[in-house]
Amino acid sequence: MNMTLRSRLFLAVTATVILAVHPAAVQAQTQGARQALQRSPVEKEKREQMNAWTVGLAGGLIEGAPLRLAAEMARVVDDGPNLHVLPIVTRGATENLNSLLYLRGVDVAIINSDALEEYKIQVPQIQRRITYLLNLFPSELHIFVRPEIQSLNDLAGKKVNFNTQGTAAAYSGPLIFSRLGIEAEKTFIPHQVALEQMRKGEIAAVVFITSKPVDAFVRGKWDPGFKFLPVKYESKFEDYYLPAVLEAREYPGLIKQGEQVPTIAVPTALVAFNWPAASNRYQRVARLVDVLFSRIDKLQAPGFDPKWQSINLAATVPGLERFGPAQEWLDRQARTARASR
Repeated sequence: MNMTLRSRLFLAVTATVILAVHPAAVQAQTQGARQALQRSPVEKEKREQMNAWTVGLAGGLIEGAPLRLAAEMARVVDDGPNLHVLPIVTRGATENLNSLLYLRGVDVAIINSDALEEYKIQVPQIQRRITYLLNLFPSELHIFVRPEIQSLNDLAGKKVNFNTQGTAAAYSGPLIFSRLGIEAEKTFIPHQVALEQMRKGEIAAVVFITSKPVDAFVRGKWDPGFKFLPVKYESKFEDYYLPAVLEAREYPGLIKQGEQVPTIAVPTALVAFNWPAASNRYQRVARLVDVLFSRIDKLQAPGFDPKWQSINLAATVPGLERFGPAQEWLDRQARTARASR
């Protein structure tokens, strides 16, 4: 073997060793392979197909009901390459509107209806930029107070807990109290801690905003006098809220048989950005509506969250207009029902 051949072999082996151990070289090789795949017509078609019908859904906190509903929804509407919903963990339903407006990859979101209030100044005509697909469920306002509190006005200057930041109570509670004209001393600690402090007289009230019945009130043992305060539904609540009641059958230990406690509810809704009708984003959401509405009975079957059983596809959301394809789907169903009769 002559020197020239030996030199070539040495250089080849050396280059192979450098590529094997040098991170930059490995990265360059990987990037080159990725780019080659991306140039492949088959890979390009597959990538475009997956992205064309993938819907990003801002769900909420990992321990919250909205994210659970988002995960169940994704499971039922899954249609392979034709529809793929990706539930996204966020800071909470009240923050999801922010994600829908500004976060890349988010097509739809689960929000509380009164989240629009915060954006009225920041985003002019916010109600035209958002459209709703479905009124998912109401979250009833529970104002639970100690025996010495007899009315809402008695809470002025008293400690009232609104749960931790990111929850519906922490956002909607202070907003509702402001509309009621009550200046309370607000705390934001976990409700289970606040309830114990309430028993000791350290906190006057706790504010829950969630679907009834609430386990803490059903299973908890409360001394006589602990109660829910009534909240009258008035014109000041018509923009975002709905009338509701708490009933004896839901809270037999706190409400007398045959009585009701009037309150208000915050609608939790599935909403989308108001995409242009010709855009792919609009078409994705339209396909989601068609599949979701057609399979809603699957979500209302045993094994899924009981909240699905109370969902009415035709229910409205205060302050928002319904997504066009959603209204068209409902209209088609109505025409079919009339024709069958």
